[in-house]
Amino acid sequence: MRKAPPDRLTPRERRAWRHNLRWIAALLAVWFVVSFVISWFARELRFDFFGWPFSFWVAAQGALIIYVLMAALYAWHMNRVDRDMDGPDADAEADLHPAPPADPDKKR
Repeated sequence: MRKAPPDRLTPRERRAWRHNLRWIAALLAVWFVVSFVISWFARELRFDFFGWPFSFWVAAQGALIIYVLMAALYAWHMNRVDRDMDGPDADAEADLHPAPPADPDKKR
């Protein structure tokens, strides 16, 4: 049986990955609410919104706008996180976690 590979993430990368997973979970929750919850109760949401019935507006326009905004928000946030990960603190942390030593038995 094969062993799992050792964890090669630094603590900073592990924190960034957990943060990314929380963002994904939050965006999936928003997607679920927009896609299923609002659609489920759409017939009961009987009021005009910009001259159209709200249920029609959500189905035709609102959900698409929310999906595009979610993608833009995720891209903006991940670019910001990438900039923070590549900042001056990243070099200092890389010194704390050097690469593993080369195999001394290996011939050159």
